[in-house]
Amino acid sequence: MSGEGERTVAQNRKARHDYHLEGNLEVGIVLSGSEIKSLRAGSASVNEAYAMIRDGEVWLVGATIEPYAQAGMRNHDRNRDRKLLLHKHEIEKFRQKVEQKGFTLVPLRIYLKQGRAKVEIALGRGKDTIDKRDTVKARDAKREMDRAIKERR
Repeated sequence: MSGEGERTVAQNRKARHDYHLEGNLEVGIVLSGSEIKSLRAGSASVNEAYAMIRDGEVWLVGATIEPYAQAGMRNHDRNRDRKLLLHKHEIEKFRQKVEQKGFTLVPLRIYLKQGRAKVEIALGRGKDTIDKRDTVKARDAKREMDRAIKERR
């Protein structure tokens, strides 16, 4: 999944477990100087984060980027809302989907690509408990089949 020159900084591993995902999109993120330095050091989390559309702009809410130790007094707020960079037609497409019941914008990962910070977001519809159990069963069945095939070789 990671291409040439990409380094994943933070990943939302529970997203695929908690949501039916569709339509991944790579977007830019507006950061301050100490935030990008902290990302390069690998100090971020998107586990509890989500994206929301506010006043025609998309914002990343709940993502944590730890303060950079060497920034001193000019450090950033670790839990501030951060603007995501999308084209207007992409924002409109997402807005229409999010207004439907059950859809939300889920950040999947934050990564560095050619020196720039990017966020991978997707449209997600929440899974029921039964759906989550089915996902676990399917994963376990696939794992068992792979083991059986490997043992036969």
